[in-house]
Amino acid sequence: MSLWTHYHTPATVDEALTLLAGYQGRARVIAGGTDLLLDIRHGHTPRPDALVDITRISGIATLRQDGDVMALGAGVTHAQIVAEPVLSARATCLVESCGVVGGPQVRNVGTIGGNVAHALPAGDGTTSLVALDAEADVVLDGVRQWLPLRALFVGPGQSRLDQTRDLLVGFRFRLCGPREGSAFKRIMRPQGVALPILGCAAWVRLDESGARYDDLRICIGPVSKVPSRAEAVEETLRGTTVGAEAVERAVSVARETLRPRTSKFRATAEYRQEMVEVLLRRVLPLAAERARTGEAIPEGVGME
Repeated sequence: MSLWTHYHTPATVDEALTLLAGYQGRARVIAGGTDLLLDIRHGHTPRPDALVDITRISGIATLRQDGDVMALGAGVTHAQIVAEPVLSARATCLVESCGVVGGPQVRNVGTIGGNVAHALPAGDGTTSLVALDAEADVVLDGVRQWLPLRALFVGPGQSRLDQTRDLLVGFRFRLCGPREGSAFKRIMRPQGVALPILGCAAWVRLDESGARYDDLRICIGPVSKVPSRAEAVEETLRGTTVGAEAVERAVSVARETLRPRTSKFRATAEYRQEMVEVLLRRVLPLAAERARTGEAIPEGVGME
């Protein structure tokens, strides 16, 4: 039995929205399809009458730099992100997170928009976009607008965007400048199951002396039901001297404020709590070192 009846390739956002509206909830948006097609095949998503393929929409699969701001179309693949030198140098955490998504075949077709639209709190690309304070270009309830990325998430696998009528068009965020750096690390199950136990992305800005944290953003997931920032940890570190003592202070606050849950697919709450601390000890010094030196070479990208 076919997984769908009709397949459309609109050339504009308006055309895509018109097609979705015409099917009155019986069509789904598709780009890479690495999640959606599996969900349909396994019965997690009802079989749609039609798929609306957005990858032919002008600009939706391109990266565009405007000064210190980078714009990504929702149809940009993980492989495109990994191959972009500007992102490697100035949004390193995003390259590191997209570089460990699936295998090469998945990265070649899977999109950053799909990673966000799936709304999983452990989404690798999503975790880094939150740390980069990204905004999303969306058509929500018929209105095209920019929203903070975190505003899109309602719960695990639940987005404010209705994929039968709304559209995720793209993202934008400010690239790292002087005394700024970012990093991403994740911990996987050794059996090779494609579910991270935890992932952590951090963006930091140092003061003019390079000795103290001026500002920072940290996203660890999955800890809560939606992708979220470790704001208590961030607040603890602002203004403190970069070094082992600050990291241990961050670890202590994370232990008191972050409450990862037990997951039969990932790990126990106790183990994941320990891994939060491991990730902070890895990510914070790496992001700070990149901010201090201005040199960023992504680690672990494309490792199988």
